[in-house]
Amino acid sequence: MKKVMILMWFVFIQTGYSQEHETLKVAFWNVENLFDLIDNPDKNDDEFAIGGKKDCSESILNLKLDHLSEVLTEMNADIFGLCEVENRKVLEWLNDRYSERNYSIIHYESPDNRGIDNMLYYDPERFTVLNARPITIVFDDGKPTRDILYVQGKFGKEILHIYVNHWPSNYGGKEQAIPRRAETARVLRKDINRILQENPLAEIVLMGDFNEDPTETAVKDILYSTMDVNASAGQLVNLMGPFFGKPEVGTYVWRGDDYFLDQIIVSTGLMDGIGISVQSGSMAIHDKPKYRQQSGKYAHYPFRFWAGNKLLGGYSDHLAVSVVLSLAK
Repeated sequence: MKKVMILMWFVFIQTGYSQEHETLKVAFWNVENLFDLIDNPDKNDDEFAIGGKKDCSESILNLKLDHLSEVLTEMNADIFGLCEVENRKVLEWLNDRYSERNYSIIHYESPDNRGIDNMLYYDPERFTVLNARPITIVFDDGKPTRDILYVQGKFGKEILHIYVNHWPSNYGGKEQAIPRRAETARVLRKDINRILQENPLAEIVLMGDFNEDPTETAVKDILYSTMDVNASAGQLVNLMGPFFGKPEVGTYVWRGDDYFLDQIIVSTGLMDGIGISVQSGSMAIHDKPKYRQQSGKYAHYPFRFWAGNKLLGGYSDHLAVSVVLSLAK
């Protein structure tokens, strides 16, 4: 029924539809542990299962899904990357709750110990997928981590490359995490170089929870990115620049300090005004009072769903980010 209504709207209001479809909204969000209620013996997911430490129930899972769909509805993105999702099943449940879109799903099971993966929702009326694959990261110590999700598709007549990331966190120690993020950045940069060698003007979007600020080593030096829009050849442009350094602005809070762990980074091919380009001033952090705690010791922190095993019933410990891409006229 939804697709029929969209088609009718196109037939009768073709001019308005065409103008709207010159833009593509791209978003990313770390949704904070979207698990089902089943204990998978091959994953470290038992705390979220029925009878686990968090004492999860169907009503708690429904609350989580309702809050996530609230954000999806408000952002109304054409392409939406998520991380910290357990499997395709929970993505289908979330998609069913978001009545405004009929997303298609790209998801691969990654080797992560906890079973959390990267994924992509996309509106097939707006974006045509040509190719998709997981990029596996192999560390010297043999410990598994999340795959990077790569998707190639068409917006209008233009090719767009997308990478959805969730880099290793500092959980378990920063000294161990830094080289793991460095290796992740090297693998990703190698894949990007492959595309740029074929087409130096290729239009590429990196989105994700990088678990580093834009100025830290793996993101800035190994990935070779800058917050300066006047980037050098081969350099990537980190779109968080307009927000960086402003008081009480960020996507994540740790020990009272704001961080920009969640970022959207693009190739210079998206900054040249040819084909697809970043729409000026469209980069945004989806930040509203209801998405932050308003009082107490953790005032200003993102209003998370869990605090350890305590149910807060919020949204996520990260804020979502988005940008609008435009087709050149």
